[in-house]
Amino acid sequence: MSTKQLWQQKQSVYNLGYRIKLLSQALNRRLQDVLDPFGLTPFQWEVLDCLWQEDGVPTSTLTKQLQQLGGTLTGVLDVMEKRGLVYRERDQNDRRVCRIWLTEAGEQLREIVPSVVNTLKQETFECLSEQELQLLSGLVDRIIAHTSQD
Repeated sequence: MSTKQLWQQKQSVYNLGYRIKLLSQALNRRLQDVLDPFGLTPFQWEVLDCLWQEDGVPTSTLTKQLQQLGGTLTGVLDVMEKRGLVYRERDQNDRRVCRIWLTEAGEQLREIVPSVVNTLKQETFECLSEQELQLLSGLVDRIIAHTSQD
């Protein structure tokens, strides 16, 4: 390897982590663009997607599913509640547990938003074969698991 190649490897522009960061930013921008007409952020979309799969989950479950800190989720839920997309309710059997429920407005978004996001996903990854996409996804999952170990 030449001195120039070694130098380029060490520069942040050529660093894999930096390129992954750029990809993440580009994907988030594109997702934000398709969510803007609905007044949603990418994180609010993720919350709604989780609740569409299982409504009424405890906040702690959402935190784990979304791999977020509780305070971060609390702020997002505050905004979503003010917008009338979700509401919080104490668990009847355990008052320490707060459950998150979809409102009618949150449920109505289910009819539109997932197809728009799915179209974006297809357009974004059309440059990869299904096999390449599965490989990439598996590799990213493995790196996340490896770097998340305590």
